[in-house]
Amino acid sequence: MIPLLILGLLKQNPGSYGYELLALMEERHYKYIANFTKGSFYYNLQQLEEKKYIKKVNKSDNTRETNNYIITELGDKEFEKLMYKYGSKTDYINLSFYAAMLFADEYKSEDLTKLIEIQIEQTKKKISLLEQSLEHDETISTYFRKMLENSRSHHLVNVKWFEGLLEDIRNEN
Repeated sequence: MIPLLILGLLKQNPGSYGYELLALMEERHYKYIANFTKGSFYYNLQQLEEKKYIKKVNKSDNTRETNNYIITELGDKEFEKLMYKYGSKTDYINLSFYAAMLFADEYKSEDLTKLIEIQIEQTKKKISLLEQSLEHDETISTYFRKMLENSRSHHLVNVKWFEGLLEDIRNEN
């Protein structure tokens, strides 16, 4: 998934250097789409270059030399392939919390309550970040905006579900 994100960003921002691409991924909250770290990002960037999907275009300004990247013709073909691969796939949405819920009856209700409260707090933070992006970033594309709105809707539903779980626990006690 990370190669698709990098190639797509380079199509939108040709001539960007690695740090710019990573900053865009963080700023646009791509962590909700794919798990990545700084290390995994640069590893994938290096792999894309080794496979000749991208190439360095060295630009020097007055202060320093940077490695700017552009997508190659081979990279365009890989982008098309990855777009089809991920665009035609329907995966289940997983929350690691689901695994914990399988054994909720075996867990102390006060501890389960704490876990659910943590989920509510974290999910509300995600909703807030999504809303900030939607309100303040006019540069995002229409499709990305719709994706963020959809993600926000899912998180809002999860908050209601978590709150319902808390209510069920309180009613049992």
